[in-house]
This record gives sequence, C-alpha cells and structure tokens, in this order.
Amino acid sequence: MQRGWKRTGLAILFFATMVMLFTACGSQITDDVLEEIDPPQIDYIEDEDELEVEVMDQDVDDGQISSITDDMDDAEEPMDEEGAEEKGGPVTVDEELHELYLVDRNGMVAPQTMNMLMPEDKLTALVEHLVQEGPVTEQLPNGFQAVLPPETEVLGVKVKNGVATIDLNESFTDYHPSQEMQILQSITWTLTQEEEVDRVKLSINGEELAAMPQNDTPIGEGYTRGHGINLEVNDQADLVSTSPVVVYFLSQTDDQTYYVPVTRRVDQQDDLYEAVINELLEGPSYTSQLLTDFRQEVALIEEPDLDNGTLTLNFNEALLSQLQGTAISENVLNMLVLSLTEQEEIESVSLMVDSESAIMMSNGESLTEPVVRPNQVNVGQF
Repeated sequence: MQRGWKRTGLAILFFATMVMLFTACGSQITDDVLEEIDPPQIDYIEDEDELEVEVMDQDVDDGQISSITDDMDDAEEPMDEEGAEEKGGPVTVDEELHELYLVDRNGMVAPQTMNMLMPEDKLTALVEHLVQEGPVTEQLPNGFQAVLPPETEVLGVKVKNGVATIDLNESFTDYHPSQEMQILQSITWTLTQEEEVDRVKLSINGEELAAMPQNDTPIGEGYTRGHGINLEVNDQADLVSTSPVVVYFLSQTDDQTYYVPVTRRVDQQDDLYEAVINELLEGPSYTSQLLTDFRQEVALIEEPDLDNGTLTLNFNEALLSQLQGTAISENVLNMLVLSLTEQEEIESVSLMVDSESAIMMSNGESLTEPVVRPNQVNVGQF
C-alpha cells in the first residue's frame, strides 16, 4: 500500500511539472506570434454574425411589411409591479418598449430598445433612465452606458408647442466637457421619439439655459434631431450649400450586432435619396469602429423613384451578397430602410435587382413588398 501511494505521488508531481513547462512555453510562443502579426482592419460584418431576424408574415399598412428587426422574443421581460417595488423603482401599470439613446464603448450614441414599466409622466421617466446609476443600469447591454451624471435629478418636464423643457438640478453640470455633445444628442433623440416633442430645451433649478454648461454649445430655441447625431463634418464642408443626412452603419460587441446612426452633410444640388445611398455605399469612416455589409461593387442602375411615400430602388446584382450571390443581407436591407426613412416623406422602401422585384433574403424569405421602418431599433436580449 505504501509503495502504491509513492507511485501515485510521483505521477502527480511529474504531471504537474509537465503542465507548468507546457504552459510557460505556450505563453512564450503565443506572445512571439502576436508580436509579429498585425491584424487587418475589418470593414465588413462577418456573415455568421448577422442578426437573428424575423419577417412579419401578415400584411401591414396596405401590403407593406415591417422592416426586419432583432427577434422580439429575445427582448428582456419587464418587471412586474412586485418586482419593481423590490428594486425600489416606481410601481406602474404600463409596460412599453422605448428607445434609449446611450453611449457605446466607442463613444457613439446609439439607440437600444428596452422593455420598461412607465409611469404616467413618461417624459420624466425617459430622462431619468438616461442617468448613470439610474433605473436602467442593470439592463444595460454590454459596453453601453447612460450619459447624465450620477446625481442628476429630473425636477420636471414640460411640453409646449412641441418644445420639451427639462428642468434638472445642479448635478447635471458635473459632466466632462468631452461628453457635452453626447448628452445633448442622447436627450434629444430619446425624447423626440415621442410624437408631442419636436425639440428640447434645458433648465437648471428653473433657470433656462441658453447654452450648455461646459463647452457653451448653444441651445437657442431648442435642440432638434436636425442638429445631427454622431456628426461627421468635413472641415472643408460648406454648411450653407450642404444638407445633413442620417445614415445607419453597424457595430458589434461580443453579445450584439446593432445599428448606429451617423450624420453627414451632402451637397444640396445632389438628389437627396441618391446622396443617402452614396453615403451608405461609401461606408463608415476609417477612423471609426463602425462596419458595413455593403460590398464595393453595389450600385444603383436607375434613379430613385418616390411614389406615394414608397421609394423604389433598382440595384445591380452586387446587392445580392449572400448565399452564393442569390440573396440580400438582412443587414443591408435594414441599413437602407433605416437611413432612407429618416426622410419624412419616405414611408417605405421597395427594392429591385436588375429590374426584378422578387428578391430572396439570406434567411430564405422572399422580399416582394415595400418595407416600412420598424417601430423600434436594436431590440434584443441584454
């Protein structure tokens, strides 16, 4: 019995020694390889990382189908009233999906749709959800954060003639100057998703702000979506002869692929719809971490045609980048629909390829009807 224990002990000692040697050597080999390899910049989303999507089977709005979004079944379930009390949150009766414009790990302001219990004062609750360490903290997607300083209190929100005036306490001023535009964009784009709000003003303890506290960014008669989001402005751009457009690109975390709006300026002399498409085809800025799913060969073969709210686009075959060139990527479809329906007059987008209207999507569904904008963007499980 004693000899057996000795043999076992020697075996364990030998095994442990070999593991330590292998680990040390492996670490050195890995470090040497990593030093020699310079990974290439990724411009395209990986095919296997496409969003889980679902096309609505039923017709919506006279034959139009909704734009494809994340699977709604994956959205986090809202807390019930008992759970809200345990969390210390407000007890409410309404459960609603709302977009919160948050800041991702790359500093971009992007919408995240969350299922929230909403009190009667919805606008105040939305602003409170933008406060760091506020009610949304535990639901935040990986890499995202709220924008308002932790001690910020919302004293009230009043709406008159489309202008929402948000009254905050002095803790609101405790943000870093570099965050000023993110804060303005986050508040504005979150509140203007509500029909009654067109622009946003701010006040501190009842005194209206003419400009932001840190960098003196003017607020004037109110901040609107027209001021842009994640602005990409060329130093040589003539602001008088150009117009802002919003286009959507992609970003990724380990858990999620999501859409990010970017504002660019285009020449007023250009066809507006074609200019939006050209910006999409140009792709994201090389200085950003954004991605695209458009291939370089994609091009329009006819001018965009707007008829009764539906914009018809005719592309070449390069639009079909999936399933050996037979199907359109769901990401490409969503980028087109989200970007173009930022124009108020566009209600839906109809696609053709080489003048053929029957198009297959990479999920196997057939796209034969105009596509409308989804009610919410970036819906998923957090």
